[in-house]
Amino acid sequence: MMQTTISISDPLAAPVTRSVHLVPLDHINGFDVRPGFYEINGATAMDGGVNFTIYSRSATSVELLLFRPMAKDPYAVIPFPDRYRIGNVYSMIVFGLDIEEFEYAYRVDGPYDPSRGLIFDKTKYLLDPYAKAVTGQSKWAEPNPHGQHYRARVVQDDFDWDDVGRPPRIPMEDLIIYELHVRGFTMDPSSGVAHPGTFAGVMEKLDYLQELGVNAIELMPIFEFDEMLDYRDADGNHLYNYWGYNPVTFFAPNTSYASTLEFNHEGNELKHLVLECKQRGIEVYLDVVFNHTAEGNDKGFFFSFKGLDNNVYYMLTPDGRYQNFSGCGNTLNCNHPIVHQMILDCLRYWVTTYRIDGFRFDLASILGRQEDGTPMKEPPLLRSLAFDPILADVKLIAEAWDAGGLYQVGTFPAWNRWAEWNGRYRDDMRRYLKGDWGMAHAAALRMMGSQDIYDAGVRKNASVNFFTCHDGFTLHDLFSYNQKHNENNGWNNTDGANDNYSWNCGVEGETDDMDILYLRRRMVRNAFALLMCSRGIPMFLAGDEFGNTQYGNNNAYCQDNPISWLDWHQLEQNRAQFQFFQFMIQFRKNHKVLRTNLSNGACGFPDVSFHGITPWKAFFEDHEHYIGVLFAGWERERGDELVYVASNTYWQPLQVELPRLPDNRRWQLILDTWNETLSPAVTTDGRFVIRPRSVMIFLGT
Repeated sequence: MMQTTISISDPLAAPVTRSVHLVPLDHINGFDVRPGFYEINGATAMDGGVNFTIYSRSATSVELLLFRPMAKDPYAVIPFPDRYRIGNVYSMIVFGLDIEEFEYAYRVDGPYDPSRGLIFDKTKYLLDPYAKAVTGQSKWAEPNPHGQHYRARVVQDDFDWDDVGRPPRIPMEDLIIYELHVRGFTMDPSSGVAHPGTFAGVMEKLDYLQELGVNAIELMPIFEFDEMLDYRDADGNHLYNYWGYNPVTFFAPNTSYASTLEFNHEGNELKHLVLECKQRGIEVYLDVVFNHTAEGNDKGFFFSFKGLDNNVYYMLTPDGRYQNFSGCGNTLNCNHPIVHQMILDCLRYWVTTYRIDGFRFDLASILGRQEDGTPMKEPPLLRSLAFDPILADVKLIAEAWDAGGLYQVGTFPAWNRWAEWNGRYRDDMRRYLKGDWGMAHAAALRMMGSQDIYDAGVRKNASVNFFTCHDGFTLHDLFSYNQKHNENNGWNNTDGANDNYSWNCGVEGETDDMDILYLRRRMVRNAFALLMCSRGIPMFLAGDEFGNTQYGNNNAYCQDNPISWLDWHQLEQNRAQFQFFQFMIQFRKNHKVLRTNLSNGACGFPDVSFHGITPWKAFFEDHEHYIGVLFAGWERERGDELVYVASNTYWQPLQVELPRLPDNRRWQLILDTWNETLSPAVTTDGRFVIRPRSVMIFLGT
């Protein structure tokens, strides 16, 4: 029997050369085929052909469908012979295929018994769960020409990473995360980019991001999603699945985010963006959605997982109905061994093939539920991700709650590897800033890193601190609206959160009252100053630095229009605010004591101490709208560092006394948010007046 060698690229490993027998081959419907490489999932190009591997526990037969690009019907149907199945895995090499000339899908047959969660339908074309590119999605807001029948394309990965050098690997405490939507970041004509709404458009703004000072960008979902699946008209508004939290598949980038067609090289533009970011010292994180898929519930779509193993991929009730801990119709069965392995393979793929630096997991508490939906103490999936060697340098960030009522901020299974979006930081700090009574102590704890939540000294750098993210008000709107204004979403303003802890400063919405505008700008400065002076990992929403507004919409998930697009004209209109953000980011970078415990303290002061308007007054007994937080530490390069952050959320000025310094040191006022512009530092004698609703920062020099 003749023997030859075949080179095949495993997406999760270096190219390998394997010995296979080519004679005798099977001949099926005009194609030469043979059993494939069972351990390599998906469709993988190789010398002379393509390796196709797919698995299903309950299927009785599987057919490979080959299509000419844009054709409605397959030009070839190749059934997997029974002897090509090992266990539950079907694998076949098809020779003579040119990857540029075909698209592919599957048809899978099996039992139909909805009460057991089995709903096989041989009439459906199924998308490969390991597809690296989805066809028919390259133009935004154009319906998939194949309807709900998604097809895949084989991707040739030939991107050269040789120039990447050493990845940034920024310590957690040094991160400053900037959350952005790829399309909305540059889609408005005011962005001035040549390729609006794309990965290339983001790349054109990297000089700006460096000027601002952020060192990590978190991209809202870029896994392939179909913005037209949720399309509807509401009062003349065209509404889409704009945010992208409705994945079609997990391994393929959204091709409509590329500025050019990348047939069989899908993802190269994203790789160029990641490479350019790394060369500039900026890390790239992906917001990933493993809690549900776009297939929805029993009335939803049927294009992939339902037709392969519905009762494996989804959490079902004993009578076969979909559990809905995601709020989106279905819940991915993450701790089933098959789904567990797929998610691990997926994240490894994005790290090895795209060199992604971190992941933020949407509704991550779902990843800790067992197959019946109950929470697990040590979920196998979360543990695997925490200890996986390929993911060892990757940041793992959990949105530690879900739509089923499970709230795990501070209790998310972590193994000292997971950070969390700290929803309590957002809520407590918002309430404190707007002047709610009794919030000073909670706010002080949030500023010191929420050690009351994250086991002081055990879970360091677990808290991702934020006032704003995509979900909710922008920072401008937080101080311009008391109520959400989501009427344009088409749900009679019933969608979106009601507990925003916002304050309109006296007038709802836009105004030309100069006093109110001044107060609003000051409140924005207060929020960002405290964010940058809090232990933990700061994150803010793109556009907050220049006053971006969504006009009171706190759930703009469907708004592909100026409601969600950044208006870059505001950068010049609010240049002073941008400069304030720059200053505070650099101030945080310059003073490590704000980011981490450097020692047991300095100059006789502990690492962190709280003060009222009188030094060392315990628990803010002398005024419940004032916090003084003193950070003290010693660093080899800078010696003793003392930073005192004073915040007054009262509507009257307060007379404050600073802690007494050693005789050879003086307090120096570095920042006062009462002022619209930055001012030179001035020395104080230890007493000062902090004006209403303002923040002041002092250095012990």
